[in-house]
Amino acid sequence: MRKITLLLALVCLALNVTADALDDVLRALPGVTRVETLESADGVAKRLVMFEQPIDPLDDAVGTFEQRLVVRHRGFDRPTVIVTEGYGNEYALHPRYTEELSELLEANVIMTEHRFNGASSPVTQRGLTGSETYASTLWEYLTVKNSAYDYHHIRTTFGKKYTGKWFSTGISKGGQTALFYRVFFPDDVVANVSYVAPLNKALEDGRHEVFLDKVGTAEAREKILSYQRMTLSRKAELLPMLESYVAAKGYSFRVPLEEVFDLMVLEYPFAYWQWGDSEATVPETRPKMVPKAKKRFGKPDFDMVEPEVTNDELFQSLLAKCEPNYFARETPYVPFNVQAMREIGYYGYDVKPFKGLLSRPSYEGYMRRVMIPEELSNLEFKGDLYEQCCRFLRERDIPAMFIYGEWDPWSATRVVLPSPKKQMHVFIQPEGSHRARINNMPDAMREDILSILNDWVK
Repeated sequence: MRKITLLLALVCLALNVTADALDDVLRALPGVTRVETLESADGVAKRLVMFEQPIDPLDDAVGTFEQRLVVRHRGFDRPTVIVTEGYGNEYALHPRYTEELSELLEANVIMTEHRFNGASSPVTQRGLTGSETYASTLWEYLTVKNSAYDYHHIRTTFGKKYTGKWFSTGISKGGQTALFYRVFFPDDVVANVSYVAPLNKALEDGRHEVFLDKVGTAEAREKILSYQRMTLSRKAELLPMLESYVAAKGYSFRVPLEEVFDLMVLEYPFAYWQWGDSEATVPETRPKMVPKAKKRFGKPDFDMVEPEVTNDELFQSLLAKCEPNYFARETPYVPFNVQAMREIGYYGYDVKPFKGLLSRPSYEGYMRRVMIPEELSNLEFKGDLYEQCCRFLRERDIPAMFIYGEWDPWSATRVVLPSPKKQMHVFIQPEGSHRARINNMPDAMREDILSILNDWVK
């Protein structure tokens, strides 16, 4: 991986601390409750840090929770990247975990698990189980504003020792979160780099469905649509397969399995384009013209022949694109779903091409019915956050970068700068997916990005 030539005037005050000294420094920070050494495949010092945060940043009486951080330490005087993960950060415990921006900047990393996710949930930390889990009033504190205060608290606390320039970054919901953090605390970091971060204006925004009607090639869209129709037409044959699968996995649902099946099929094109899948992963279900043995009037005659596609082929492709736990009670994404319902929004499905094939005439409002626990189903979406972000992008011009893939459905609601900016930049990877990163950008685009980063880190 190419490193940026850092034009920092590095001073001789760099602290080359021993492992014990690093632990002592981290443990001495106010709010740090635990420090553990983690294995690091590349030799960069790595620590698990549990950090106490207020559940309500504006009211200490509500109590606290512990937030899981993973720190990769290169030097107290080096730049520091705070990763605003939108979900859990368990994957960062792996010895080979690295992060793109920090590698490019040769920076420290503070990988921050999002509140209410993974090991950072005040609900689980208070031992709530069963019906208590979602009935708890603690869920009121799962807000974008409160999470921004989490990162601000980390920044001000760890910044006492990590004195280099600070940057924020994140991918997908984490990229959203990096933007949201910047909106609430614009001066905490020098710049944010947000990857594939949507900015939705409604619970079912509406722009994603329009995007999916035009994305990619007509050939690929037709093949996917044909697959969806055939899969739905064989629902009666495929449902027993789904029933056996979810029983083996121990999944349960808030709606009949027929509706779960429909939603999986509706989700199929979104997942296909999001992850940049190959057309070869979609079973060929379109009829094709086959010449008849006999000619008519000396010219070839043709029959339209249905392809021989097995139920297993249809079902396995469906599972590969949309695992049913996405809609199950047991999904790990309840915190995300709550935030989508409350303020960050989501997408809907276009059901018009499937008239007569679905179990319901409409799936409008499906998130409330399917993906939110009954105890939280009274949540209402508010568009204040979207408006606040748009106002920020309109009125401010501070160092920020937004990276997208052209064919990623999330780019349907990407950040659009309302006017030319000198310091804010949007880069779109041609034909790219949700996997768009700096290091897989086209050469010229990557060079532009690296030049901007180099200017920021001077």
